[in-house]
Amino acid sequence: MPANKTVKVTLTRSPFGKIKSHRECVRGLGLRRMHQTVEVEDTPCTRGMINKAYYLLKVEEN
Repeated sequence: MPANKTVKVTLTRSPFGKIKSHRECVRGLGLRRMHQTVEVEDTPCTRGMINKAYYLLKVEEN
């Protein structure tokens, strides 16, 4: 069985003052501060969160 694919997500813009649901998606991805990078599983759920707050994030495919 192949290993689960992951995606590196970096917070590039501040979520301060943005739409509440977008801020919650950023927090749900595990991002707490600017320029922090996390590696999350590439699932439809995480893709949805990334797509919702795309303008705050930088995404690197693995």
